[in-house]
Amino acid sequence: MTFEETKDKIRKYAERYAERKGYRLNPNAEELDLVYEGLAKRREQYGAQYCPCRIVLGDKQEDRKIICPCVYHEEEIEQDGMCHCALFFKAE
Repeated sequence: MTFEETKDKIRKYAERYAERKGYRLNPNAEELDLVYEGLAKRREQYGAQYCPCRIVLGDKQEDRKIICPCVYHEEEIEQDGMCHCALFFKAE
């Protein structure tokens, strides 16, 4: 799979996830593309789509928490209106 195919697969996943959860994606297309790129790079480097805004520690148990959508995203969206990576936003 090429990098662009990986990125497209992640984009489609994020769109479906946001729709299912009632979120919206980052309205800034440039920022959104950077997050997709970061997720795709992480998938290629580590084999999983780790949040690009968090540090992969190499501890499988801990690192599972930061696979997008991470365990923190719902609370962050509720509190801040968006997740830390600025991928998912609260629907307003």
